[in-house]
Amino acid sequence: MLATLLATPFVLALLVGLLPDSRRRAAAWLAALAPVGGLVLLALMTPDVMSGAGVRSLVPWVPAMGLDLSLRLDGLAWMFAGLVLGIGALIVLYARYYLSAADSMPRFLSFLLLFMGAMLGMVVAGNLVLLAVFWELTSISSFLLIGFWKHRQEARDGARMALAITGAGGLALLGGVILLGRITGSYELDVVLASGPQILASPLYPYALVLVLLAVFTKSAQFPFQFWLPHAMAAPTPVSAYLHSATMVKAGVFLLARLHPALAGSDLFFYLVSGIGAITLLVGSWHAIFQHDLKGLLAYSTISHLGLITLLFGLSTPMAVVAGLFHILNHATFKASLFMAAGIIDHETGTRDMRRLGGLLRILPYTAILAIIASLAMAGVPLLNGFLSKEMFFTEALEIRGHMFMRWGITVAAVLAGAFGVAYSLRFVHDTFFGPGPVRIERTPHEPPRFMRIPVEILVILCLAVGVAPALTIAPVLRTAAEGVLGADVPYYSLSIWHGFNTPFIMSLVGLALGIALYFGIRKLIDLYGVSYDSRGRRVYEWKVAEAVRLAGKLTDRLENGSLQRYLLMVVLSALALGLVPFLSADLAFPGRSQPMPPLAWLVWGMGMVATLATVWLHRRRLLALVVMGAVGLAVSLAFVLLSAPDLALTQLLVEMVTIALMLLALNYLPPESAPEPSRLRKWRDAVIALAAGGGVAAMAYAVMTRPFDTVASEILARSLPEGGGSNVVNVILVDFRGFDTLGEIAVFGIAALVVHAMLRRARMLPERRADGPPDPLVIPNTVARLLLPLALAVSLYLFLRGHNLPGGGFIAGLVLAVPVLLQYVLSGNEYMEQRLGFDYPRVIGVGLALALATGVGSWLLGYPYMTSHTDYVAVPLLGKLPMASAMVFDIGVYLVVGAGSLLMLGMMAAVRPPLHGGAR
Repeated sequence: MLATLLATPFVLALLVGLLPDSRRRAAAWLAALAPVGGLVLLALMTPDVMSGAGVRSLVPWVPAMGLDLSLRLDGLAWMFAGLVLGIGALIVLYARYYLSAADSMPRFLSFLLLFMGAMLGMVVAGNLVLLAVFWELTSISSFLLIGFWKHRQEARDGARMALAITGAGGLALLGGVILLGRITGSYELDVVLASGPQILASPLYPYALVLVLLAVFTKSAQFPFQFWLPHAMAAPTPVSAYLHSATMVKAGVFLLARLHPALAGSDLFFYLVSGIGAITLLVGSWHAIFQHDLKGLLAYSTISHLGLITLLFGLSTPMAVVAGLFHILNHATFKASLFMAAGIIDHETGTRDMRRLGGLLRILPYTAILAIIASLAMAGVPLLNGFLSKEMFFTEALEIRGHMFMRWGITVAAVLAGAFGVAYSLRFVHDTFFGPGPVRIERTPHEPPRFMRIPVEILVILCLAVGVAPALTIAPVLRTAAEGVLGADVPYYSLSIWHGFNTPFIMSLVGLALGIALYFGIRKLIDLYGVSYDSRGRRVYEWKVAEAVRLAGKLTDRLENGSLQRYLLMVVLSALALGLVPFLSADLAFPGRSQPMPPLAWLVWGMGMVATLATVWLHRRRLLALVVMGAVGLAVSLAFVLLSAPDLALTQLLVEMVTIALMLLALNYLPPESAPEPSRLRKWRDAVIALAAGGGVAAMAYAVMTRPFDTVASEILARSLPEGGGSNVVNVILVDFRGFDTLGEIAVFGIAALVVHAMLRRARMLPERRADGPPDPLVIPNTVARLLLPLALAVSLYLFLRGHNLPGGGFIAGLVLAVPVLLQYVLSGNEYMEQRLGFDYPRVIGVGLALALATGVGSWLLGYPYMTSHTDYVAVPLLGKLPMASAMVFDIGVYLVVGAGSLLMLGMMAAVRPPLHGGAR
């Protein structure tokens, strides 16, 4: 059930994304199934969570490395999952009426569901590595949402800024996760959370803490990283309401709560977290007062409230944790309703600028009343939910023990932040709904559609209900969430609207009075509308980006000078430097166990040496150098045959053929001979480098071939047939034992083919250069070349089908198919072949990759680790029992990717028209 909960948003994101733009209503209904269905599943698991048992799901992946796909739903994850799904359902309904006809509803909702799934994955992850993966996925999906209006420069800039800051925090989180795994010996959250004393006593604790906190501070927009969040307001308002109330920015404080049992309890944690939280609380609330954009004011107020929550978790007392969780719930309700109210105002008036608004209480009375109530909740006015968590915050500030400076500092900061919060809430209400306005607006405002206002009404009712009857409404949720963080150490607390005339209540009254005086005092003393605020953090960020681009440009100019020889020199020197590492290790030994070479081996070695020396000697005459270089490849293939490796020999031979064909096509753009010979000094330099590289490779090869044979190879040989279902050990290794490596390799190969296609498809428009002189008598007639195609196809299929037990396989079969088709491209032209074959090579590559991935997912769904192969024997009449392995299906994917990728690259090279006046030298 937990896996279904997580998979639902991703599946529906794919389905919604496939809908055409015209199906707006269908997209909205389909998208609503994800949060609504998720809430139903969450409700079914609620009894187990509230009983303290929780819900868990575990799929082994790489147990030896502690990497399992484990999901874990405890009280904290349950609370956050409820926020993600509940507010997500309201956002889907709101977005249905907010987006204009020019916006792609399926694309927007697909991105939204992708983000919803990423957030769900992060909160229910039971493994730190899995949590880090979903953490980064939230950054990527939020980038797509913030930059949804890609035609707007501010949207593109805001999306890049958010991705850069939060992505950097994700890298820090990965480092912290690795350190925590090293300290505890496991990445499982159950183990990590139970190892708090061990983590605190470790010398790696400060480093792990700082890395995790960097992730928290960047994601939750804490000082000094808070500047990215206001610029994310360029996103559509449904995105702002979702990301900045219940999801994106709450990911940081969720991580703080999630790892609180493991990381809290030290002075370093106390000072870092509470100190940064206090600074963010004041900075955000002060700047919110001077914003003119409704969403800008709400963005800075979000920064302030996130600072408050961070400060509470930094105090580390059990009651402070409860207060932090309580304020997470309260902030999500009133902030989501305020963002959606701001969106309604923008939608109806065409502006969010408070300097042009005012008087909307007369024009939009229902929306105004809802927004005013939510604003009062944000200000912490009694009888609303924000007041209760604010009182808890004041109480915890007064309860700080052993840190008198921090006690007085945080108490003063709490009162000031309360006053600032009242001031910016008053500005939101006064400048928007009262006064003579609106002025200079482009539309005639009126109340929005009924269903667009329903999400705001639901959230405002929750603000009132929690503020008036907290024990009946929010108490069970808060208790369950607190148990998810504190376990059995949840303290006694009372949720009621009146705790007597005590110090926290007096602090609340003082904050309200100061806030009212501050707002109206500022309006009297300065021209509030004339204030222009420019973020210093944004300026620093832009300066650093400009400097990085400038340095990258200088480095590129120094390295990228157009000399292929220089590029090759740097590659070889880098490989030499890395190759020295094994020689410096004591593990590299030369036992001296060797066997005499037969005469045929000496002959092959001699062929290779002669061809190599001839390549060096004839390198300036490009065509001859290419021919003798092919002889080197042939000698290597024969060496593999002598070493009883027919699969490798066949692969090497086919790769050599395809490579030579590709290089022959490249010669169209080069003169027959290379540049004049270099100086004598350069020749000696190149000779020394070549001897060093060749000698190093020879030494490592000799060391490998003379080592003992009792290695993992014996185990693979023994398991190949009974467990892999194939007697061809090489193919079983590729598609079964190391199938995940092969999946990565064919993915890279397919991407490379698509890149070549993208780079060369426009070059096909160049005019064709006609050669002078008589035709070349060596050109193979088209008729003969066409006869080779069906024969090659038959051989290709034969090699594929036999590959699991005899030399062959998907990779070899794909290359066999590519060679004759390439010849057809060269002789008949690209247009003729495309009309004849009708292949869409990029699509075939995609099908092959999807098939390879689906093969691995199949085993996963059956409860086995990813890419586990299944083998059985099927009785066929006349043929007997034949081995049938699921790895053969994976090999079909390899066949399609290699074949289509090779044909795509070589076909594009063959179709490009040579330049009119010769190639570059």
